Amino acid sequence: MNTMNIIDLHCDTLIKLHEQSCGLEDVQGHIDLDALRRGGALVQCFAVYTPTHEQVHKHKITTGPWEYFNTAADIFDREMEKHRALIRPVCCAADIQENMEAGRISAMLTLEDGVCIDGRMERVQQLYDRGVRMIALTWNYENSIGFPNSADPELHALGLKPFGFEVVERMGELGMIVDVSHLSEGGFYDVAEVVKGPFAASHSCARTLCGHSRNLTDRQLRVLGDYGGVCGVNFYSSFLTGTDYTAIDDILRHMEYIADKAGIEAVALGSDFDGIDCELEFGGYAGMPRLAEAIAARFGSGNADRICHENALRVMRDVIG
Repeated sequence: MNTMNIIDLHCDTLIKLHEQSCGLEDVQGHIDLDALRRGGALVQCFAVYTPTHEQVHKHKITTGPWEYFNTAADIFDREMEKHRALIRPVCCAADIQENMEAGRISAMLTLEDGVCIDGRMERVQQLYDRGVRMIALTWNYENSIGFPNSADPELHALGLKPFGFEVVERMGELGMIVDVSHLSEGGFYDVAEVVKGPFAASHSCARTLCGHSRNLTDRQLRVLGDYGGVCGVNFYSSFLTGTDYTAIDDILRHMEYIADKAGIEAVALGSDFDGIDCELEFGGYAGMPRLAEAIAARFGSGNADRICHENALRVMRDVIG
């Protein structure tokens, strides 16, 4: 096994498992069990992305958001049990340490889009009890928590709803990482106003380098760094260059920029594997050692360790315990 030195804050592999009716051993995509092993995975965050609106047809979803979350969580639990000798779910930093010492990969269940909470505060507790330790408050649609990013400046300035403030507070009490990827800029600053510790943009890039509304402005990056948070650099070419191909240097360029604005301690990995459709210079997860080597060559080995796993692990320790 390669050295276990990669924490990836976001992938969409669970929906691939659902669509393909398969397991982690044979799923077709960026991530499978062997790719995680060969790629040097320490912790992989598996997001439950919940399709709504027209996305339900694309992904052939026939149930509501809460029902779909539970279906996806069942898939996660099934795969963790089936491959328990190689990969185990984690709910705290001690679990990660235990798995690392045993040579097992750690898997953290996360939520992309709080739509399934649907105004019901008890569901935040239920998500926590199910093992969710990070929640991206929105995807690309309005929900009971707040509003998504938008190319329209007025819409992008919309903040959290009153219920959204309550959700962020409750997440802090429970020990769940608040994820601001996909959130409106107004919502981002509302999170910063109410959150008590570090928060994360699990899979986002720098707006100055690529003007997509999903990316973070210089001011947002500075705030994220001031709070001790992390930005997991997204590998999607649409957020890196606006093209349809991701070169390793594109990722490094955003890492350098984020480090300049937020500090090297704020830079992390947020691949968005299995949720992106561009060609990647290094293929999929099995190619992560190539990326890690390039990061070390550009930033030095100590800073490469920070980017590849130490920064994300610090936030996990600080927030989830």
